[in-house]
Amino acid sequence: MKLAAIDIGSNAVRLLICSVQELEEDVKFNKELLVRAPVRLGEQSFLDGQIYDNKINMLSKAISAFKNLIDVYKVDYYRAFATSAMREAKNHPQIVEQIEAETGVHINVVKGLKEAATIFKAYKGMLAKQSHPTFVNIDVGGGSTEMTVFHNGQVVADHSFKIGTLRVLNYLVDDNKWNEMRDWLHQVKKEYPNMHGLGSGGNIIKINKIYFDSSKEAMRLSALKAIKSHLESFTLRERIKQMGLKPDRADVIVPAATIFCNVLEWGSIKKLYVPKIGLSDGIIREVYDEYMEKQGNENSKLKTQN
Repeated sequence: MKLAAIDIGSNAVRLLICSVQELEEDVKFNKELLVRAPVRLGEQSFLDGQIYDNKINMLSKAISAFKNLIDVYKVDYYRAFATSAMREAKNHPQIVEQIEAETGVHINVVKGLKEAATIFKAYKGMLAKQSHPTFVNIDVGGGSTEMTVFHNGQVVADHSFKIGTLRVLNYLVDDNKWNEMRDWLHQVKKEYPNMHGLGSGGNIIKINKIYFDSSKEAMRLSALKAIKSHLESFTLRERIKQMGLKPDRADVIVPAATIFCNVLEWGSIKKLYVPKIGLSDGIIREVYDEYMEKQGNENSKLKTQN
């Protein structure tokens, strides 16, 4: 079977298509397509509290293109999730209705903790194989940072913070929000003093690729601070031309490094791993569970009718 996930973030909209291989004791999700459109809904949502026609039209075109790809790849089932920028836009119910009318795709606007729970589905299998007992997943998006603490493979704490790269870039994160994150991490580390980090989101994946080129090598706070200083030494134009970053990545990669540095420092997190897993992967696993449940219900109906 083939499944798809549409992740409508604050900075970009992504489509992930996977083929599913069902084994005797496991299910494997093989990525067939991953595409990204830099719509940047957060530019309007976080500043003005709503999203205007120009961005809505861009979103509609992106979703329409993704729906065509879903049809071409003969996807069996898919879901579309929208996160921080959409849930904070006052007009998001109207946007959801308009996009569905224009594209046939229904958008599920999810809360921060639901976002964290969905990401957990992507990590669950990997965590079961780890010998270290405690991890914190740090998912940094354009509008929010979701953190989920896993101890012995189970969720023991989670929180969604209104701290994201676009917010930091536009000076929309005040001291109270930073203090909330710091205090939460201080409280968590009292109970779990030896956490390792799992970094997700496009920016930390890009940092890992540029400076480490390995998902198995752990980042440390000292190295991440040095990377942040190195990135800050380039102008935006230089990050694009000399480092080869896309424009919509070049301006938010420094705020992302800032957020990760703060989390590692406040949580006393000595090692940060970047396994290249994110919300889209979690949506795929949720789609799989829903699809299997739906198939099971349909089979039960057929048996009843017969």
